[in-house]
Amino acid sequence: MNRDDFPMLKNNVYYFDNGATTLKPKEVIASTVDYYENYSGNAHRGDYDISLKVDNVYENVREKVRAFINAEDASEIIFTSGATQSINMVVNGFFKHNLKKGDEVLITKAEHASLALPWFVLEKEIGIVIKYIELTNDMEVTLDNVKKSITNRTKVIALAHVTNVMGDIRPIKEISKYAHANNIYVVVDGAQSIPHIKCDVKDLDIDFLAFSAHKMLGPTGVGVLYGKYELLDKVIPTNVGGGMNTIFTSLNEYNLKGLPWRLEAGTPNIAGVIGFGSAIDYINKIGIDSISKHCAELKRYAVSKLSNLNNIDVYNPNTEGSIIAFNVRNIFSQDTAIYLNKHKICVRAGNHCAKLLKESLGINNTCRISFYLYNTKEEIDYLIKVLDNENILEESL
Repeated sequence: MNRDDFPMLKNNVYYFDNGATTLKPKEVIASTVDYYENYSGNAHRGDYDISLKVDNVYENVREKVRAFINAEDASEIIFTSGATQSINMVVNGFFKHNLKKGDEVLITKAEHASLALPWFVLEKEIGIVIKYIELTNDMEVTLDNVKKSITNRTKVIALAHVTNVMGDIRPIKEISKYAHANNIYVVVDGAQSIPHIKCDVKDLDIDFLAFSAHKMLGPTGVGVLYGKYELLDKVIPTNVGGGMNTIFTSLNEYNLKGLPWRLEAGTPNIAGVIGFGSAIDYINKIGIDSISKHCAELKRYAVSKLSNLNNIDVYNPNTEGSIIAFNVRNIFSQDTAIYLNKHKICVRAGNHCAKLLKESLGINNTCRISFYLYNTKEEIDYLIKVLDNENILEESL
């Protein structure tokens, strides 16, 4: 893993907040700048060479995404502003029109706000019922607990593939198989999984999948909504305007384009999508399996080192994802983060947008370490050295 590819690391920071966003390699930065400097036209609008080049590069990224997740067709890839918008599009553009009062949606108390809140709003609007799949003592989801939660009213199971606090990898393939045997839709938040593990949407048999570019080396403000074509084609646009219609008249008549453009109204984040394509190229060059192996090794190493400190509580030592939730005993998590920041160590502190988790975990706030391909064991050794201090609270003030 070439750390020299990441300009941010020249600032001598120890960056352990990859669950929030990842650093950007030179290739991503260069391709974004290249667009702005050399062919900064609009997409799907012009009949001149610059615009046509934009069209070709932009649509080529759609194909890269398709191949990356092994979707059936590029038309199943919708570019959005991020996983949050993707999930909202699914809930408001599809399920709002296909669920009725009393229908049940299963989630867990470990889900990110972006997955949970759209269903909360839909519950108020049309009267669906949100139910929670019971978590194990390790805060994980099992197929058995999913089965126990399903009733004849269950219509949707919506889960993160990998959670953003506990870092557990859910058995999505098994859940999808059982759900579909019972005519239940499966919606997956892939924000934390797509950057780290191979996700084959056909093998997993996912109905809808949402993820973001910025958590996988790409720019912010870009995401993906994947859906099986026959389902995605039924999504009603929640955003209408230029680029998604074939005609509209003064008689208020209009026709919409087919997929994917019907769900991409307005000028998209062209530079972001182009940068996203470079991020996928970079990941493919290294190999997603190599990234997964590297991050798993870093987590095992960090957990073993943290366990040797008598002032640290680790809440998810056994989960497979490359995330560690911990606290310094008797120290508020934000105080720990402020202390670490003084040593140029970047970690996340708080509830991590998973505010329901405290009901199961019994803890309001934690510090979170999340690894990616450029992190090293030497960085972890430095973190351990800084944490091995009885005066953290005093030094954080």
